[in-house]
Amino acid sequence: MAAAEQEAELHRTRVQERARLRLREFDVGGRFSHLPLPKASVLLPLLVRGGTLHLLLTVRSMQLRRSPGEVCFPGGKSEAIDKDEIDTALREAKEEVGLQPEKVEVICRLVPGIDKMNHLVTPVVGFIEDTFQAAPNPDEVSHVFVVPLEYFIKPLHYNTLPYKTSSGYISRMHCFTYEDQEHKMSFRIWGLTAHFAVFLALVIFGKRPTFEVDYDLDNLISSAENNFMNLYASVRERKKSNL
Repeated sequence: MAAAEQEAELHRTRVQERARLRLREFDVGGRFSHLPLPKASVLLPLLVRGGTLHLLLTVRSMQLRRSPGEVCFPGGKSEAIDKDEIDTALREAKEEVGLQPEKVEVICRLVPGIDKMNHLVTPVVGFIEDTFQAAPNPDEVSHVFVVPLEYFIKPLHYNTLPYKTSSGYISRMHCFTYEDQEHKMSFRIWGLTAHFAVFLALVIFGKRPTFEVDYDLDNLISSAENNFMNLYASVRERKKSNL
């Protein structure tokens, strides 16, 4: 191996190891798995490209009934064959983009979110090889692309909207526009997908973003968990009031 290649490989290893160490501090494991909501998972696939961390995302097929054409992570609803949230995320990634489960180095589960259908959505973070060639299932995915992870704390095109969930919980919605030079396309990343991407970037880089976030950045773990539990409580209250 040439000296330049060795140095690049060493740098890649260091970047990955720093990220692993940070992510393991934030691993919630199955702490929220008992909550009585329907379950779903997404895989947040990290790769090192050009010496920096990137995140793989997909665009939902226009044929889909729910959220066609929206950017998301590989993922979906839990099925009876899944033993946990990790199984769900890996199974869905294989079905959607042809990513084999054994090609994913799973690092952790982060604080979950709740989607507009009131599913408990667990983000599973894992490393994949930068040589991965996606094979999108056209019934589910129209495009696959990568974004530098740092874009989610230092974006070029960003706006935010106040957001009220169906349960009445007030939050802010991040909305990023990413110009993908490789595909000569523009992608809009928002909603729960942007929420998970921002949190992942905050965890790994430990830097203050160029926009406002609903976290105490000095106590990121506890504030993320508190935010989630407040959201969960509002969902439960709404369900009770509808009975």
